[in-house]
Amino acid sequence: MAGDKTFTMIKPDAVVNHHSGAIIDLILREGFKIKALKLTQLSVEKAKEFYAVHNDKPFFDSLIAYMSSGPIISMILEKEDCVQVFRDFIGTTNPADAAEGTIRNLYGTSIENNAVHGSDSDENATIESDFHFSSDERY
Repeated sequence: MAGDKTFTMIKPDAVVNHHSGAIIDLILREGFKIKALKLTQLSVEKAKEFYAVHNDKPFFDSLIAYMSSGPIISMILEKEDCVQVFRDFIGTTNPADAAEGTIRNLYGTSIENNAVHGSDSDENATIESDFHFSSDERY
């Protein structure tokens, strides 16, 4: 049975380009409930920790530089079958290939600057939520 929560973050490019409000509005209109939300900025060390799974990939250094370059908005969302429904809703990693009307199609500009992150499994949704939020920051 799929879980009812996922983790997402609005990435620095979308925050700096003032797309956060529109993205949050789309998320709410799609029926997701926001269970936690905060504006923060990842340090280089925290970005390396969060993206450790990619540390042997050629794009790791640029990913870390990008994700620590500006503010992000972290959120825990709730909805039935949340991980898969949200991943479908945001579109494919490459905005050029993302379906029309998806968040990445609307606000992403490249594979790296694709506006939002979405957990890829129930397990990672829990891990990522725990990384960004303490239990007293959730409702």
